Amino acid sequence: MLRRLLIANRGEIARRINRVAQGMGLETVAVYSDADAGLPHVREANRAVRLGPAPSRESYLNTEAVLDAARQTGADAVHPGYGFLSESADFARACTEAGFVFVGPPPEAMVRMKDKARARELAGAAGVPLVPGSAGLVQDVAMAAAEAERIGYPILVKAAGGGGGIGMSVAHTAAELEKAFRQSVDRAKAAFGREGVYLESYFPAPRHVEVQVLGDGQGHLIHVLERECSIQRRHQKVVEEAGSPLFLGGQNAGLLEAMGRSALAAARAFGYANAGTVEFLVSEGGFYFIEMNARLQVEHPVTEATTGLDLIGWQLRIAAGESLTVRQQEVRRLGHALEFRIYAEDPVRFFPSPGQLTLFRPPEGDGVRVDAGYGEGDVVTPHYDPMVAKLIVSGRDRVEAIERAERALVDFHVEGIKTNLPLHLRIVRDRAFQEGALDTHFLEKHAKG
Repeated sequence: MLRRLLIANRGEIARRINRVAQGMGLETVAVYSDADAGLPHVREANRAVRLGPAPSRESYLNTEAVLDAARQTGADAVHPGYGFLSESADFARACTEAGFVFVGPPPEAMVRMKDKARARELAGAAGVPLVPGSAGLVQDVAMAAAEAERIGYPILVKAAGGGGGIGMSVAHTAAELEKAFRQSVDRAKAAFGREGVYLESYFPAPRHVEVQVLGDGQGHLIHVLERECSIQRRHQKVVEEAGSPLFLGGQNAGLLEAMGRSALAAARAFGYANAGTVEFLVSEGGFYFIEMNARLQVEHPVTEATTGLDLIGWQLRIAAGESLTVRQQEVRRLGHALEFRIYAEDPVRFFPSPGQLTLFRPPEGDGVRVDAGYGEGDVVTPHYDPMVAKLIVSGRDRVEAIERAERALVDFHVEGIKTNLPLHLRIVRDRAFQEGALDTHFLEKHAKG
């Protein structure tokens, strides 16, 4: 039984975890950097502990500081949220060794998933469809050229330790391959401290569809349906929805069932427990494994809104040793939901726009939920991810959800900083979006300013 939870994160996800935990009767501990001392997530927790100066490496990424905060406050569990230390097997192991329950997957599963090339091998051995690619890491340019000829151009060079699009380069011809290879190796070394890369076939215009999974420590594993995350910029998601327009009205039911089975097969291959997400590319009637994320996803609210399941609540129950009582046949979709990531950034040039929120008035209404990390008067600093809030809108169907989303975006008033609200309005008003004609290059082709 958990009593006191330390939330090793900040902003909107820290607030969301705090609300769920307090609603379950747990005491909560917030942590903060000097830049975040006055934010809502600090005020709302039962206790709060300073980690250090603003830079992440001196605060939210400082494992010892986080563990010291847990010791000082008598916490018996740590929830990492997403980002920062959430996918660090070393941090998960350090929590366990220090006597704290880590709210997430076993460290061993995280290790298996962290190396993307190794994860491909495990998923493939479990029968999960893979993007055609190299059998493992590619050691040099000559080996890359030989593998690329076998796979066929265009080729995507990917960092094995990567994430968020970092360390990815495309080569359309043999002449472009050497530059793409060198570029990915250099970026991988700079971002992740290791040079390993592998190759995959590059799909020009795929959809990005992911499947939420949930499992306990007793071997019970379910999938919680799919989310469409195709609208991206620089490999970063901008708008997500549940479910995917691909499957509305019972379309492509066989494809969806196969994706669900494959997601569970991948999770079992990694020895997964707690909440996680298996990501796929969908192209020309087929689907292909990309990776599995060993954490809660930013877009988890659209799954909650359309299934009625509290994913964070289940994370905490599973971490406390409870069995997952939800059966696969009980998972049903209830309507449709969209999530819009509201960033502090110039909506045209996409430069960060830090500053004080002189006005912050989120929308209200049927089917409208706002998960915000800031309130009016708070300062959005340049030290962290520029997401200010998430707007989640649900409806009986996709048409109603889009209609409500447009009204909510119009009624979302923010001053003092620039935001990407105008971009989101262009997206929901775009005919291709309304028709569900989505792919990962949607923003390059539509919704331009």
